[in-house]
Amino acid sequence: QVQLVESGGGLVQPGGSLRLSCAASGGFFSINTMGWYLQAPGKQRILVASITSDGSTNYADSAKGRFTISRDNAKNTVYLQMNSLKPEDTAVYYCNAEFRMGLFASPRPYWGQGTQVTVSS
Repeated sequence: QVQLVESGGGLVQPGGSLRLSCAASGGFFSINTMGWYLQAPGKQRILVASITSDGSTNYADSAKGRFTISRDNAKNTVYLQMNSLKPEDTAVYYCNAEFRMGLFASPRPYWGQGTQVTVSS
C-alpha cells in the first residue's frame, strides 16, 4: 500500500520559517514528479511547487524567492522549505507524488493527508 506521510506543519509568526517533509512508503517501482499543494478554506487546491526525479523544479509565483522544494531520492522524501511566511500562506499543505508500480506502468498520483500551516502573530 503506497503511502505519503507529511510532517512539519504548525503555527509560525509572519516572517518565520517552516520546513515540511513528505515521506513515501509502500510497494512501488519508482516515483516521478513530487510536489506540494495548498488549500485554503473555501478555495481550490493549488500547486505550490514541484520537482521531477532529476531535480527540475517549478514554483507558483507566490512561492518564488521564498520557498524551496527539494527531494532525497534515496529516502523517497520531498521537502518544502518555507521562509518569509505571510498570513496569506495559511492553508493545509498536501504532498503529491506520481508513483509507477512497474517498469512499463503509467504513473499514478497519490496524495498525503495534509498538514496545517498557520501564519499568525
